[in-house]
Amino acid sequence: MAAPPASNGPSAACSGSGADPRLLTAVRMRLAREGGDPAPARVAAAVRAEGTALGDAEVLELVRLLRADIAGAGPLDPLLSDPRITDILVNGPEGVWIDDGAGLRPAPGIRFADDTSLRRLAQRLAAQAGRRLDQAAPWVDARLPSGARLHAVLPPVAPEGVCLSLRLPRRSVFTLAELVASGTVPPAGARLLHALVTSRTAFLISGGTGTGKTTLLSALLSLADPGERVVLVEDSAELRPDHPHVVRLQARPPNIEGTGEVGLHDLVRQALRMRPDRLVVGEVRGPEAVTLLNALNTGHDGGTGTVHANAAVDVPARIEALGCAAGLSREGVHSQLAATRALVVHLAREGDGRRRVAEVCTLRRGPDATVHAPPAVTFGADGSLTDRPALPDLLARIGSAWRSPPADGPGPPAPPAARPA
Repeated sequence: MAAPPASNGPSAACSGSGADPRLLTAVRMRLAREGGDPAPARVAAAVRAEGTALGDAEVLELVRLLRADIAGAGPLDPLLSDPRITDILVNGPEGVWIDDGAGLRPAPGIRFADDTSLRRLAQRLAAQAGRRLDQAAPWVDARLPSGARLHAVLPPVAPEGVCLSLRLPRRSVFTLAELVASGTVPPAGARLLHALVTSRTAFLISGGTGTGKTTLLSALLSLADPGERVVLVEDSAELRPDHPHVVRLQARPPNIEGTGEVGLHDLVRQALRMRPDRLVVGEVRGPEAVTLLNALNTGHDGGTGTVHANAAVDVPARIEALGCAAGLSREGVHSQLAATRALVVHLAREGDGRRRVAEVCTLRRGPDATVHAPPAVTFGADGSLTDRPALPDLLARIGSAWRSPPADGPGPPAPPAARPA
């Protein structure tokens, strides 16, 4: 007798699968009791033991689904193999969303059988990262061996079901030219950003979540002179500059006993002993703001990092809030921030999901002794450049050559030297 048709409810495995969820669950449980891998012969025997007959093609499909469910990412496997997808967001068994560069949208046909199967996947992924996810530790933020960033929250903290978020690394680093071609960076902005890197001016990249801060920073660090030693200090390794001399230091969370933590502050101290030409502190969203300020004031030119902010003018207030929460006085935060003489490159995201460089600002101490971020240039949605009041300060820091398009076209100039293959 043929297997009963799939119900109209959620598929237990992946989109478009004709596998009966009840049969898949029964075979999975039988194999779990017996132990071993879901080899075709064992799966076929388990199907017969359940009183069902399947053809060779159906058995092989069941094997694939079981392997994805037991050792892979279950229904999410097809999404993980799509190079266009950067984010996978799961809000309960039936709420799977993706971002492939065109904004968030539902993933058609991708769903889990129930909250239990989603919970099992979240716990398996957490275990791959060496982390714990259960009632005692109901959330996890970790890096998977594949390089994907995992965040998961279990009920009752997430009362409507398990929430799972995956940020997928790009298989290759965007070049500045590719960011120009995609519309993220206007041609005039590319020349400006290239001059920013080659002048070794300190800078911060700001923007909201998902605006492409890490992508842009990786592209800009790729432009650094090949003779420079770039030391990256990150909470989780996300920066992937195409540069021949990169040293990575990654923070370590405490273990289950609450010991063994290695924070960004400790890593910056170690990085200073490693002869960095450029010291980079990755995403700043907490007390590590103090670490970023310290890193930008060590006397190493070209330091950089990223920070969340709604607009570039909000960056000083954002750094102030984080710095004061970490124990610095308001005066101390603004004094250190002013001493960095950093520029701020702000990224925005349009309603259609497109990411773009919106403005470049300077950091300047005002008459009230606090730091402000007056805009130097802004870029319209069409890539047009508009001069702003702080432009002279910007030109004094990075020069004015970038304002003249090169003779061979509007793209960014070539890197300062050829890189080894």
